[in-house]
Amino acid sequence: MFFDRLPAVEAAEVPSDGFLLDVREPEEWAAGHAEQAVHVPMGEVVARIGELPRDRRVHVVCRSGGRSAQVAQYLIAQGYDAVNVDGGMHAWQAANRPMVAADGSPEAFVL
Repeated sequence: MFFDRLPAVEAAEVPSDGFLLDVREPEEWAAGHAEQAVHVPMGEVVARIGELPRDRRVHVVCRSGGRSAQVAQYLIAQGYDAVNVDGGMHAWQAANRPMVAADGSPEAFVL
């Protein structure tokens, strides 16, 4: 199922206490991610869908927005309130949103 208009938000619009689902691969996550993000690689979303909240919006992010758009579409089809983060982690970094590396250090970047 594909949507004509996939709900999306800019990186700067994601609430600091919002649920942020990062669907990138482990090496991308390790290089840099939003501190509050929950990491579920795209290939594991179906198996781990029970870990996602049904009572709040799920903001889905990847590197540039392509994979997260697919995951957001899937979640919406499953009844979730999901939105794609436009521009992904590249936009997150460009908006100067906080990021950390896998070791928790602030020396993070987007792969």
